[in-house]
Amino acid sequence: MLDEITKQLEKIDDFIYYPVLMIVLIAAGLYFTFRTKGVQIRLFKESCKLIGEKSGDKKKVSSFQALMVSTASRVGTGNIIGVSTAICLGGPGACFWMWIMCIIGAASAFIESTLAQIYKRKDPDGNAYGGPAYYIDKAFHTKKMSKIFCVFLIATYAIGFNLLCSFNLQTSFQTYKFYDEMTTPYIVGFVIALLVGICIMGGGKRIVKFTSLIVPVMGVLYVLVSFIVIGVNIKNVPAMFSDIFSDAFDFKAIFGGMAGSCMILGIKRGLYSNEAGVGSAPNASASAHVSHPVKQGLVQTLSVYIDTLVLCTATAFMCLSSGVERSEAVSGAYYVQNALSSVFGDIGPSFITVSMILFAFTTLLGNLYYVDNALVFLNHNTPLSSDFKRVFRLECLGIIFLGSAVSVDIAWAIADITMGGMTLINLPACMILGGVAFKALRDYEKQKKEKKNPVFKASDIGIDLAEVDFWKDDEEAVVETESVEAAEE
Repeated sequence: MLDEITKQLEKIDDFIYYPVLMIVLIAAGLYFTFRTKGVQIRLFKESCKLIGEKSGDKKKVSSFQALMVSTASRVGTGNIIGVSTAICLGGPGACFWMWIMCIIGAASAFIESTLAQIYKRKDPDGNAYGGPAYYIDKAFHTKKMSKIFCVFLIATYAIGFNLLCSFNLQTSFQTYKFYDEMTTPYIVGFVIALLVGICIMGGGKRIVKFTSLIVPVMGVLYVLVSFIVIGVNIKNVPAMFSDIFSDAFDFKAIFGGMAGSCMILGIKRGLYSNEAGVGSAPNASASAHVSHPVKQGLVQTLSVYIDTLVLCTATAFMCLSSGVERSEAVSGAYYVQNALSSVFGDIGPSFITVSMILFAFTTLLGNLYYVDNALVFLNHNTPLSSDFKRVFRLECLGIIFLGSAVSVDIAWAIADITMGGMTLINLPACMILGGVAFKALRDYEKQKKEKKNPVFKASDIGIDLAEVDFWKDDEEAVVETESVEAAEE
């Protein structure tokens, strides 16, 4: 029975990604890249400058904090397990296709986060919240699609990704002698669920504060260790690049087994890791307090780059340069742990385990932050009762606990399918509303040429003020003053 369910899920998974989702992802990414004149590359330097811009109000979420929440969800076990799996099952060429989808997808990330800022909502305390559900409502002129998106989001982040994250984490313990298939997965699941539970009971602001501290630290440490491994194996680097590019363009092999090819696995695992165009990061982007929506759109392109071009590439290069065996039998944590062991000995697997714990922890926190936003939308934009939140979060913790012992094939299939469903609603909505984001970008660049700190007014690009809670003419003077004061500090 379980085998049959797994087979059916894998069939759905394969169809969604090839040809449907692959076509949608590439078409949308290229369209946004063309219409914005390559904003994700052209304004890269500007994006870096905006990271340090303060909100002007210490009680409100800054651009950097919103970036860290979205990066916390993007940067996770997929940076280790996902990359390892793609390379072991599809070949080293998967790395190249991750890069391509990252650069193309960064344009989609810019559009979705800019739209989330434009159509964000204001709570009774004046704080911002929002996400794709709100601009999808505007795009399709019906709440039905927005609600379907929210259901997919909850299924993805409360179920699919939590199952997979917990499972991936426990696999990093398989290399140790104390590992027991009957007990260790449940112990790992219980401990991580307990730690996440302690944190989420403090609410969204605690999540923002925690992730803004831990994400940069763990990311830098992981990259430094990967550089050491690459440096020790520097003589293998030319052959590594040769393998990556020759495999990436071996179209006979790719089209001979499309579903399991380096191209499809690269796209799948790249999307799972960086989530560009999925519609997750805009939930965090909407909470940022900035003077212009484009600022947060630009900042979010960096999150995609950090995830794929830095962390995923670090994993790929570390493994491929090490020269350790690459096969289906070692796919996942084993392959990465073996690569580190070749340089650091017994310390290598332990470092990966610690990294996996931190990556999993921050991913799970970011996941539940997104789920809260979706639940609020389904609850007609009214705050959830304390009792409901408590019960729902306990259910999420139960899923994290059970995920550690679930079948790997089922975990990957559920995560891929639910994430695909989100993307297939989010990207068409972004394309429908793309004109609004393009106008906002032109407005931003016009003000920059005039040597101004860009301040957005919805009326300047023809948006009806009844459609937005922020960006009204009488509010922007306050926002501009705050932004200038923050810049002076």
